[in-house]
Amino acid sequence: MIVITNPSAIANEISIIDSLFEEGLSLLHIRKPDFSAFEMAQFIYQIKQEDRSKLVLHNHHDLAEDFGINRIHFSEKERKHSFLMDYSEKIFSTSTHAIEGFNALENDFDYAFLSPVFRSISKEDYHPNTNLFEALNLRTNNNAKVIALGGIDSKNIQKALENGFDDVALLGSIWNNENPIKQFKLCQQIVLSYSV
Repeated sequence: MIVITNPSAIANEISIIDSLFEEGLSLLHIRKPDFSAFEMAQFIYQIKQEDRSKLVLHNHHDLAEDFGINRIHFSEKERKHSFLMDYSEKIFSTSTHAIEGFNALENDFDYAFLSPVFRSISKEDYHPNTNLFEALNLRTNNNAKVIALGGIDSKNIQKALENGFDDVALLGSIWNNENPIKQFKLCQQIVLSYSV
């Protein structure tokens, strides 16, 4: 299970992130599109050194080396203009919004988000235009894992996993929740019980 940071700053964000890692979070995507390189470096610096190998950078990719981060994420737009060879020995992920885009991915990607699966919790008026569960029947790319994103919460994780997604990513269900840690643990239990 993956958690993506809220795009803007959240109160007590670093302590929540520390707690998420303590509860077993395996990957945290840092997506702060408005952060300068300096702000991003300050943000990462506050995260415990032992947890930095579980971080995935969405922007300011050049900071990866400085902080020992070996995972880099490319947006759909960036993917079309990026030179993955510039980042040797890194693990890549990317974003897709249709099964055709997912199927067309090069073999360089470990996994890709496919979104939105459900109506978004964090983005107003962001909802599926197509049924991504039906679209998964047309999946031909088995090199990359496909990760459900968009409106994922404890009520629909099981549906996503039962319908062909390899894993789920949480954003709004964590950061828009009064108790993000409790919500994470609830979602984590569902994912773990499904994978047994």
